[in-house]
Amino acid sequence: MTYPNKPADVKYPINELAKNRWSPRVFADRPIEEEKIMLLFEAARWAPSSFNEQPWRYIYATKDDQEKFKQLFSLMGEFNQGWAGKAWLLAVSFVKKNQTKNGQPNYYAMHDTGAASFSLVLEAVNQGLMGHQMAGFDKERAVAELGFDPAEYQAGSMIAVGYPPTLADLEKLTPEQQTSELSDRKRKVLTEILFKGKFKAS
Repeated sequence: MTYPNKPADVKYPINELAKNRWSPRVFADRPIEEEKIMLLFEAARWAPSSFNEQPWRYIYATKDDQEKFKQLFSLMGEFNQGWAGKAWLLAVSFVKKNQTKNGQPNYYAMHDTGAASFSLVLEAVNQGLMGHQMAGFDKERAVAELGFDPAEYQAGSMIAVGYPPTLADLEKLTPEQQTSELSDRKRKVLTEILFKGKFKAS
């Protein structure tokens, strides 16, 4: 393994984008081209959704607009601020709660927004970038401060995106952070998550 490449130890030969996607906590100090940024959100735009509702909305900011970047940065908890501020791009996903066609609650809205955000971070890999989704941020503030009506929208996740770091970037981290970045990726084995016909508790 050559850092930051950490391909998954797959048991079956899945596609290379999924195999190579992981969530770093350090990024190179390098701008992302505007075209690549638009490609990320274009990928999110074409994610599947129930009844084609497309309930996702995104607010993003880049480091070259410090006012907007700092606003998004301020929403994060202290732990995430400690690393995510190194990314060139920060984004927040928002979820339209109700269906457009009838105003009824959209049970699948968060699921579909998650699919859109996964499309975004997978496209990041395709563009030579890295993305990391986060739950640790002030969701109520995000809705209120970024222009959404809380009766209609709720926050989903935050996403940090940047270019892969170098070994020199890694050396700037604490020993604990370095250990986390270099550790192997782990997942449950298929028999813990996959059942044919009926669930069987372990």
